[in-house]
Amino acid sequence: MSQTTEIPMKKISLEKVVLNMGVGKSGDVINIAKTALDQISGKKSSSRNAKSQQRDWGVRKGEPIGAAVTVRGKDAIELVKRLLESKGNTINGRSFDNFGNFSFGIKEHIDIPGVKYDPQIGILGLGISITLTRPGYGIRTRSKHKARVGKDHIIKSQEAKDYFVKEFGVSIT
Repeated sequence: MSQTTEIPMKKISLEKVVLNMGVGKSGDVINIAKTALDQISGKKSSSRNAKSQQRDWGVRKGEPIGAAVTVRGKDAIELVKRLLESKGNTINGRSFDNFGNFSFGIKEHIDIPGVKYDPQIGILGLGISITLTRPGYGIRTRSKHKARVGKDHIIKSQEAKDYFVKEFGVSIT
């Protein structure tokens, strides 16, 4: 097989981008975080509830303590370009795991191009998780006959880095 032939089942693509703001308490700050995420992503965000009780922090189980939004498709590609631009198109090589996931944080959401400062929102930080996929990855999540993805088909850390360099033109430190 020649170098120019690409195997279609090995083609990597962007599955989803998850933006998360953990606020730590319920109330108006949740609505402010949801408004900021709506402004960044252009999609409707939802609140995330506490999984367990933390007495020291005053958090009860089931209480909303954060907000998140998931973006897929072409919107996700455009969003990733804007998010990487806010980081100076430079990403840390240690931010990749061995399963095709990449995560990083932004300390001030107003650094993202297209987001204006709003005094009612203030300045918030957020966490971004990007998931890559290959054809055939659906066997992990389907309802019937779930199966593992083979070890040769899993997206390795270096393959994910190469994808980001090629598709988004970023430099990896």
